[in-house]
Amino acid sequence: MTENTSLPPLPDHLSIDPRSPHHVAAVFEHDIGIRFNGKDRSDVEEYCISEGWIKVPAGRTLDRKGKPLLIKLKGKVEVFYQD
Repeated sequence: MTENTSLPPLPDHLSIDPRSPHHVAAVFEHDIGIRFNGKDRSDVEEYCISEGWIKVPAGRTLDRKGKPLLIKLKGKVEVFYQD
């Protein structure tokens, strides 16, 4: 009950990559959910609410540094804390 008051605000732009300037470690201490075009997604690597896009892995394809190759999908993005 008091747990909800201690949750940090969800940023407009968030990335799971710790090297990114859009990575906020305090947010990842809690479970967050992302709804894209009305469907819950669990494979999102990065999102931006104001610009309306998410980045997700493109299958098993890797870039030259060994990280998943990401594609950008545009649509309605909703982010929330899961109970």
